[in-house]
Amino acid sequence: MLKAVTLKEIERIFEVIDPMGISREAVVIPLRTEHPGRVSIMKDGKLEIIVEREGDFDDWVKGLGVQIQNLMKPEED
Repeated sequence: MLKAVTLKEIERIFEVIDPMGISREAVVIPLRTEHPGRVSIMKDGKLEIIVEREGDFDDWVKGLGVQIQNLMKPEED
């Protein structure tokens, strides 16, 4: 169980978002974890990444890129 996000986890998240061309300035990563973790777009347009509290962080971060891609995918009519 991950109780708080540290620099170690933030660096791992940056390893996912940097190759996607997402500016670090456009991302909010709260230091608290929640269950379930989630990825959302805030009202100001920033990407909010809330880290999963339960389960294995390594497994969660491996699926983060897909979560972000699915969120940013334009909706089809």
